[in-house]
Amino acid sequence: MLTPDTVLQGRYRVLSQLGQGGMGTVYEALDERLDTTVALKETFFAEEKLRKQFEREARLLARLHHPALPRVSDHFSEAEGQFLVMQFIPGDDLSEMMTRRAGSFPADQVLTWADQLLDALDYLHTQEPQIVHRDIKPQNLKLTARGQIILLDFGLAKGQAGEISRVSTAASIFGYTPNYAPLEQIQGLGTDSRSDLYSLAATIYHLLTGVKPPDALSRAAALVNGQPDPLLFATDVNPAVAPEVSEVLQKAMAQNRDQRFSSAAEMRKALQRTEQTATVINRGEAQTVLFPPGAKTVGATTQAVEKQRTVAAGETTVVRPLAAGPGRRIMPWAISGIAVAVLRKAIPKITIWFKQVLLQHPLKGLN
Repeated sequence: MLTPDTVLQGRYRVLSQLGQGGMGTVYEALDERLDTTVALKETFFAEEKLRKQFEREARLLARLHHPALPRVSDHFSEAEGQFLVMQFIPGDDLSEMMTRRAGSFPADQVLTWADQLLDALDYLHTQEPQIVHRDIKPQNLKLTARGQIILLDFGLAKGQAGEISRVSTAASIFGYTPNYAPLEQIQGLGTDSRSDLYSLAATIYHLLTGVKPPDALSRAAALVNGQPDPLLFATDVNPAVAPEVSEVLQKAMAQNRDQRFSSAAEMRKALQRTEQTATVINRGEAQTVLFPPGAKTVGATTQAVEKQRTVAAGETTVVRPLAAGPGRRIMPWAISGIAVAVLRKAIPKITIWFKQVLLQHPLKGLN
């Protein structure tokens, strides 16, 4: 374990430890060259083959560009550790925020996050080679100061090295967290993109209801014993969740991966077809921005969430919000003021014109 003030590569000064798992540790560090805070993810490998695989995958991660993913800016080896340098996202994760709230988040807010995260998963899953996260959960989700959801701790490329090079938190020392992991991952049968859909659906379920979904093994045991599935519909736990949204989550959390959505894009479209999600996206639902502790804020702060468009940019697809700003929306009182000003200037001219018409074409009954 690295101690505070340890300097790596003559550049990165360790500030504190953020988390530790079975394969390594995550640190908060200062990049003294750029004077910015970064996250250092240290991983250990005993085999040279795995070291080289780590380097290839680190370069792959550095090419990723998506608003919901932290940027990877550097990788290096020092002593016996291999390090990834990533964007540091301050503040509490959604699990900590939910604990403080003592309940679920507003449904409209969660569905906005779900749409952003499914777009991020679609981006990861369509990379070559495919990138599978393998540990989506509220603890791996944070908000930026502007309210953008960020998916942390995303995995390396699919395959053996990708599996063992994961840096996990203490809560998921085995590379997954039971309440959010699909059956195939718990049983060691291998994961694919549909495994991430299960984990995301379980996470969204928890955020919408404030209740952790039952783990996949408990659900499987109930099925074997002829008992009903202990996974209740989200709308039965929280009536604010629309029934059609609950159905999407149930399908994504099917025990058999072949019965889930085939891709993140398909699941995203299914959610967008529900009236509750479509309303949020199309009308620019107000998004609650939950600032990290210590940030200057008064009560709850909101900002408009605009419908997003996808813009091709080289090798990647970047999601950018439509242009927005103080001048984008004209308030009704402003429109009224402009109309009054125009009429004041126009009335004298209209009066002169009307008199000329009367002189040329006198109206009957007025002579």
